[in-house]
This record gives sequence, structure tokens and C-alpha cells, in this order.
Amino acid sequence: MFLRQECLLWVALVALLAAVAPSDGSDLPQDLTASAGGSIAARIVENLDAQALREILEEVLSRNPGLAAAEARARAAGLRAPQARALPDPVVNLAAFAASPETRTGPQRLSVGFSQQLPGLGKLALREQVALHGAAVVRSEVEAQRLKLITEARHLYYEIGLQVRLREISERSRAHLVHHEEVSRSRYSSGGGSAQDVVKLQAEITRVDVDLLDIEARWVSLTARLNLLRNQTKGDPLQAERSPTPDFVLNAQALRKIALRLRPELTAADARIARARVLTRLAEKGRRPNFKIGLSYTFVDPRDDAPGRLLPPEGNGDDIIEFQGGITLPVWRKSLTAGVEEAIEHQNATEEAKRHLVNEIEAAVGDLTQGASLARRQIRLVEDLLIVQAEEALDSARAGYIVGTLNALDLLHAVHMVFEAHTAMARAEFDYLVALAQLEAAVGGSLSTITTRERAEP
Repeated sequence: MFLRQECLLWVALVALLAAVAPSDGSDLPQDLTASAGGSIAARIVENLDAQALREILEEVLSRNPGLAAAEARARAAGLRAPQARALPDPVVNLAAFAASPETRTGPQRLSVGFSQQLPGLGKLALREQVALHGAAVVRSEVEAQRLKLITEARHLYYEIGLQVRLREISERSRAHLVHHEEVSRSRYSSGGGSAQDVVKLQAEITRVDVDLLDIEARWVSLTARLNLLRNQTKGDPLQAERSPTPDFVLNAQALRKIALRLRPELTAADARIARARVLTRLAEKGRRPNFKIGLSYTFVDPRDDAPGRLLPPEGNGDDIIEFQGGITLPVWRKSLTAGVEEAIEHQNATEEAKRHLVNEIEAAVGDLTQGASLARRQIRLVEDLLIVQAEEALDSARAGYIVGTLNALDLLHAVHMVFEAHTAMARAEFDYLVALAQLEAAVGGSLSTITTRERAEP
């Protein structure tokens, strides 16, 4: 009979443990139990046309220390779920009696006990979900950091390319000025020109030399910043290739919809909301009790006193097995109610934060779409009209200066027009490429692969 009761108690104990055990994750949203998909930033990099830029961005993604630290934090966050779903550590007790209590069946010598705290039904599963949602938040934040990094690196790379273009333009302008300065000196020495023309041209050459020094300094500074992003503190200044300027037809409304589906910040916001909702449920579970179960085994010696030896009692010297159970009493209702209300307010805050983020993303996509379109129109205007007109004006000024109908000031003005036209072209292309990079970061995808995008007909 005793063994039968003991077995029944052990079966009840196992059933109770199974009831409070956490879930295996099968009831969680699929996006939380599955591993993270491919990187959005990596897919954007793969679809870039410039190979040199792709290689640099791949180095940024693989070698940047700040990103590596964020990825380590994400992996650490993923390890919180196994900790959250684990039961509290059991407690083993050992009691030795200095003065053994004397019972009817003999003196007690030693007691060994085991106890286990059991959170209320469903609490461990909710804690696990909180940890999983928290890990999803961190993973999404890491992806947002990747997007930010490659956008910053692209901006630096394009600006390095701009400095290279400005240097080329300035060197061509200087070569023209040097040629005309030689012509002016020759005319002055033959009595057909003035010393003032020579001085003006020489002063302009000096100004271009100063501009070249400024370009060189800016070029070195930008290279150092880009090398820092790819964890290369020592490196020669980059010779950025001229990046192609793809001609996209940009639909702001379609891009907004894509951004609301792809942006990792919104994924993080959804995970925060889900986490806050689970925390609210967990706070409500605080009104339900927790449990404690235990088992103790006490060693009992046979009676050695005279009555016990003469007439041993039934069960003389039998050891004692004791089952224990306990329950917490959640009686402090004000504290529990405050905890629930706090969780609800936190949930409201996460939902409002997502609404604010949606508005920011929609506004940013609209502004960047318009900015990219305007930059592309500016490129066409400068390329088709301004550069052609400036080159024609320079040819006319050269001819007039050679025959003596125009002076050095007229020639310098024409050279400046060509310089400013080519500079405007370089800056317009830079603005357009930067706008596209920022737009891809704002959308969360490559413009060359999203289905709502079409290349414009030439």
C-alpha cells in the first residue's frame, strides 16, 4: 500500500512539472522561431554596378568593429530564451540532528530534502516569448545598423569620387590657363599685349593651385574616414571609380509601400509591440500563485531503550519519506494592479512609437524620391545645355583673344564658365548618387530589384 501511494505521488509530481514547463516555441510566430534571413544591406551591395564600391562595402560589413559588436549583442540576446524558459534551480537540504529527536519508532539521525520552485501555469512560456521578441528587436536593430553603415560608406565613396573629378576638372582648367599665360607672355614680349593680362592669368593659375591643395586635403580626410569604417586605419588614398548614374523612374507611393514592408526599424517596432503585449499578459499572470514542491527522506534508527528492546513498536527503525507542497499568496493587490497598468502604458508607448516611425519613413521616402528626381533633371540640364554653351563660349573667347578683340578678363570669364559647368555636372551626379543611396536605405531594398521599379528609356 505504501509503495502504491508513493508511486502515485511521483506521477502527480511529474504531471505538475509538465504542466508548468515552458513551450517548445511551436506556438510562437514563425518569424521569431526561424533564423534570421539574408541581410538587406548585403542584397543592396550585391546589386550595385561598381565593383570597386561593392568590394569596399563588403569589407565594411565584414570588418567594421561596431557592427561586429552589435552582431555579438544580437547573438547574446538570442541566448536569453533558454535561460528564461528554465525552471529555478532546485534546492537540496541536508539536516543532521545534534540531539536526535526521539520518536515512537526510534531516534531521527539525518534528513535529506529536495525542493523545487514552480512558477504559475504559463509564466515560463510567457517569459520565453519575451526573450524571443527581445532578440528579434536586437536582430532588426543590427540590420538597421548595417543599412546605415553602407549608406555612410557609399556617401564617402561618392564624395571621394567627386574630389577626384574636381581635381581632374581643375587640372584641365589649369592647363588651359598655363597655355594662355604663355601666349600672353609671348604677345607682351612682342609688344602686342599688356603686362596686366599676364598678371591676371598668373593669379588665376595660383588660385587653381590653392583649390587643388584643398581638394587633396579633403580627399585624404574622406579616405581616412572610409578606411575607418572598414577597420583599416592605415591605407593609401582611394582612387574611386566614376560610378554609373542609373536612370530610374521613381514612384513615391509604391516605394512607401515597399518601405513599410522591408524597413528593419519597423520589424523592430513590431517586435517591441509584441514583447510589450506579452509583458502585459505576464503582469496579469502575477495575480496567480506560484508553487513549491519538495521531498524529504529522514533516517531513523531502531529504538535502543529498554522498553523498545523488550517490546519493539510496529515500524521500529523505519525511515520517513515526506512530500511537501506550497503556494504563494498574491495578496498585495495594489502592487499587482500597478504592475499591470505599467505594462499597458508601455504597450501603448510602443504602438505610438511605431506610428511615429511610419510617418517618418513615409516622409523620408517622399522627400528622397523628389530629391533624386530633381538631381537627375539637373544632370540632364547641365549635360545637354550648360556644358555645351560654356564650351562654345570658351572657343569663341579663345578666338577673340588670339586676334586681339578680347582681353584676358574675357578669356578668364569663359574659362570660369567651363569650369563651373563641369563642376556643376560633377556635383549633380554626386547629389544624385547620394540621393539614390539614401533612398535605398529609406526603402530597405535595392532599387534595381524591387518589382515596382522600371528603368527609364534613354
